[in-house]
Amino acid sequence: MTHVSRPPRKGVAAVPRQPASPGLVILALAIGAFAIGTTEFATMSLLPYFARDLGIDAPTAGHVISAYALGVVVGAPLLTVLAARVPRRTLLIALMGMFALFNGLCAFAPNYESLLLLRFLSGLPHGAYFGIGSLVAVSLVPHGRRNQAVGRMFLGLTVATIVGVPFANWLGQALTWRWGFGLVAASGLLTMILVARLAPRTPVEPGASPLRELGALKHLQVWLTLAVGAIGFGGLFAVYTYLADVLLEVTHVSPATVPLVLGTFGVGLTVGNILVPWLADRALLPTAAGLLLWSAAMTALFPLAAGHAGTISLNVFFIGFGGALGTVLQTRLMDVARHAQGLAAALNHSAFNFANALGPLLGGMAIAGGHGWTSPGWVGTGLALGGFAILMISIAVDRRARMRLEPARG
Repeated sequence: MTHVSRPPRKGVAAVPRQPASPGLVILALAIGAFAIGTTEFATMSLLPYFARDLGIDAPTAGHVISAYALGVVVGAPLLTVLAARVPRRTLLIALMGMFALFNGLCAFAPNYESLLLLRFLSGLPHGAYFGIGSLVAVSLVPHGRRNQAVGRMFLGLTVATIVGVPFANWLGQALTWRWGFGLVAASGLLTMILVARLAPRTPVEPGASPLRELGALKHLQVWLTLAVGAIGFGGLFAVYTYLADVLLEVTHVSPATVPLVLGTFGVGLTVGNILVPWLADRALLPTAAGLLLWSAAMTALFPLAAGHAGTISLNVFFIGFGGALGTVLQTRLMDVARHAQGLAAALNHSAFNFANALGPLLGGMAIAGGHGWTSPGWVGTGLALGGFAILMISIAVDRRARMRLEPARG
């Protein structure tokens, strides 16, 4: 049968679809960040439930959390490089589809081994989604509002620590831990639909290739910026990991109070991601330096504040505020990576997952060494100051490069 195309009816004009507003696109991206933040942090709170159900002890169950972090470290550079020629909208949909699929399968994991593998696979799209999503977010706004665009996308992650994690934990208690992963999978599917509907269709940049993305690794400033996050951000994780133990063993609060204090961390993280990007759009490097010094001071106060529920809650809020460093470094990496922004932006999350391993490791060593439950606060101060020192080296390298260029221009 021959298909005959029909001309449009007279008097009826095709109406082109209006592009979605930048705010709606960033909201869609933020919902994906919410899903990722929920699965990353809620798995820690669901650990006792799936450990009991699968017949394993707590230390063994902890490997499930480590498997996700390893997936992030591996997947961020690998998927970004391999998909260098894929349009960003298509890539975001595919990444969130992968994320939703593997988190959904986690809900049906029959044993520890299968859950371990599925958590590794679930972590693969994490860093690439944030990296590519950040590039889409900044492409929608004027240059002077880049940090605010990234910060608004990251709000999905911070809100997850306030809403998503407690709700997933409640599902785990009221029904079963498997429903927590089901919640995450549903959020991932919602993100796919919204990104497909709202994100702009943009062509692949001319010259984009895996080789060009790998070119980001040739720039010293990329490595220095990643090191700032990998070391400087470790202080926050050193304190957060052992916060529940400190509240029970030092502050002597009731177990019911622990989630409330943990929630203040999420509130601080959210407030920081609202206020700090506004400052970073005006002075990016001074803002990053100020955040690292802020974190060093707040973690140093942690041992002093631990004796009372009110003071430790305020201190934890301020420590969470310093978490806005992630947004600032995301934009810094875009600046220094030149034409390889995708890989650099994705590696930012590999660096933070390195910090997520380093901080708890050193904090645990301090506790095991007999320095007390609050000693991770001093570890956090040392790591924040280490990140600050690396940032100062990065600034000095920038200054030296500008000085070499000035005589040539003259």
